Amino acid sequence: MDWILEPWPWYVGGPLIAGILFLLLFGGKTFGMSSNLETMCAMGGAGKRIDYFAFDWRTKRWNLIVVAGAVIGGFLAANFLSGDTSVDIAPETVDTLRTLGFESAGEAYLPDELFANGAFTDPKSLAILLVGGILIGFGARYAGGCTSGHAITGLSNLQLPSLIAVVGFFLGGLIMVHLMFPLIF
Repeated sequence: MDWILEPWPWYVGGPLIAGILFLLLFGGKTFGMSSNLETMCAMGGAGKRIDYFAFDWRTKRWNLIVVAGAVIGGFLAANFLSGDTSVDIAPETVDTLRTLGFESAGEAYLPDELFANGAFTDPKSLAILLVGGILIGFGARYAGGCTSGHAITGLSNLQLPSLIAVVGFFLGGLIMVHLMFPLIF
């Protein structure tokens, strides 16, 4: 089981992703997670009130299986295939995060201060999660896809809008971490 518990090297994971993408593209499909939200809205009947969701969601049923697999796989990996959940980050980064109030820095994959159950009772954490979720959802739809869709499928198709979106994702991340993060915390 050690081979499955350890991170796989790039020369194994990369070709696996490329092979799956090749099969999807060969089958006339594109990969992306955020488009499943509109499929779920159409499945729930939103097309009766909003024309944007008025399409046959059954044609995208296969992608809902991808989401179910991601959820099930994430659950299995987190609960049965995870050994040490600490993140190996630079000691200076751990010190900086601890001065900002993140005591779990370097000890957990996700900071307990934002993602533990106690975050749902803290108004500041709840506001950050709510605003962040809305911005991510809006941004994914405005950009025509999420990070996985643009970075994996779009770049493999050599689409210029995907390249622009991926550069924007990275720039937004840098701005958040270096400028906004210290202001919020």
